[in-house]
Amino acid sequence: MGLNNIIKAKFLVEGQSLKNWLFIIYIVFWTLVLIANNHFYEQKMMKVKDLTEQVKELRSEFVDKRSELMQLRMESNVSKEMEFYQILPSSVPPKKIKVVIEKEKKWYEIWD
Repeated sequence: MGLNNIIKAKFLVEGQSLKNWLFIIYIVFWTLVLIANNHFYEQKMMKVKDLTEQVKELRSEFVDKRSELMQLRMESNVSKEMEFYQILPSSVPPKKIKVVIEKEKKWYEIWD
């Protein structure tokens, strides 16, 4: 097979050209599969990058809201807020209420 035959593509039209065509179709098919695979891989990587950025933003927002909530839950802030409604903190400490419930005896414990 000389260079002249390759340039004229005689290997595609003479003799056992069917084998050559099948091989070319096979190579083209796998080339398209690899290109598509690379394309889908790049799409997934861009999506992962976007989601990673979104996670970072949401994490920082969570930390902000948590610290804000901690500030709002402080007793001094709650007291200030309740003064607006004329609800003042109690000067008397709370008392613990203990409820005693008698246990109902079972039928076999009646004679003990």
